Amino acid sequence: MRILGIDPGFGTLGWAVIGDGLKLVDCGAIVSAPGGELSYRLLKIYRELDEIISKHSPSVLAMERLYFAKNATTAMDVGKCIGVVLLSAGMRGLACTEYTPLQVKRAVTGHGKATKRQVQIMVGGLYGMKKPPSPDDAADALAVATCHYLASSGAGAAFAERTPDARSGRQGSDDSAD
Repeated sequence: MRILGIDPGFGTLGWAVIGDGLKLVDCGAIVSAPGGELSYRLLKIYRELDEIISKHSPSVLAMERLYFAKNATTAMDVGKCIGVVLLSAGMRGLACTEYTPLQVKRAVTGHGKATKRQVQIMVGGLYGMKKPPSPDDAADALAVATCHYLASSGAGAAFAERTPDARSGRQGSDDSAD
């Protein structure tokens, strides 16, 4: 199974592809120029994401769920980007699964309140990297792909048994990625 992990963002969209056994295939980011025409920025995201899907042939797409406590404008722009991601996946027949930031943190670090830096360090370690992927958005996408891998494998079930919050289904009060 190949998993395409997505950290949605309007300015920078992180992506990572992993294969069976938590093997990193590739990762990176799609950057759209700030201040550019909205339709062209979304088209750039669509085209580059379609190229990534074509090149790596993932079997599923996992994406971090949008969460914004503040700044409705930013949330709307990221929501438009998510629409493009879902369209790209649908055009290629990919199923999509979303995970909250809390679920991603818990899967990768064992703790839902982990910092962004802790998640990045753990992701780098899981994949035998000397330092976490850059930019941060790519590391976040790799964490999302890892979360999906663990959730869809026996390892995820074993992990849930050891994690009190996962057993209770409690989501906690901090669902933000930051």
